[in-house]
Amino acid sequence: MTSLLDPLIAFVSTHAWLGYLTVFVAALLEAVPVLGTVIPGSTVILALSALVPGGELRFEGVLAAAISGALIGDGSAFWLGHRRQREILATWPLSGYPRLIGESEAFFHRWGTLAVFFARFVAPVRAFVPITAGALGMTPWKFYGVNAVAILFWAPAHILPGVLAVSALHLYAGLSLHEHVGKHLWIYAVVGGAIIAALAMSEVRRRRQGRGASTPAA
Repeated sequence: MTSLLDPLIAFVSTHAWLGYLTVFVAALLEAVPVLGTVIPGSTVILALSALVPGGELRFEGVLAAAISGALIGDGSAFWLGHRRQREILATWPLSGYPRLIGESEAFFHRWGTLAVFFARFVAPVRAFVPITAGALGMTPWKFYGVNAVAILFWAPAHILPGVLAVSALHLYAGLSLHEHVGKHLWIYAVVGGAIIAALAMSEVRRRRQGRGASTPAA
């Protein structure tokens, strides 16, 4: 199993810029409506953070890539919604996700400006709230101000766990930073956790839809 990751880690070690680019693209695509519901951006960032303690990637580079990708992704989605207003919510491909659009609107109406902050940490509405905020008329200075603060919290929250976990395995379990064992453990744990979370969310959604379908019409 470990041999599956060794070539990847070695490749990133010699081509660090591709690692930073991957983090940037993962953060950006996770903020794109529709795509953000299927692109495991957070999982990619969490997994790659394991490469920081051993020096394959630098913390400040990963942090900068995650922040810039999220800022551009969220900012572009908001600008599109702000420019086209509610019309954009009824346009393909958003028109194919009425339930998520409805959840995003409800989330926004419930929390107001704070929805922009909280949505950064809540999948899958994270991919829909920025464009919804723009479509519902939130002012740009409010959105960009709150969104920037949210991303400054979100990025370290997705990078530090891997850094701390691999460092702890090195310090307290005696696992070498350069033999990749700690990195393997963290990456497999992240991927496994993401799969379990995705299956759980899918089951919850299926049950909700089932209850909705079985509710008799008034």
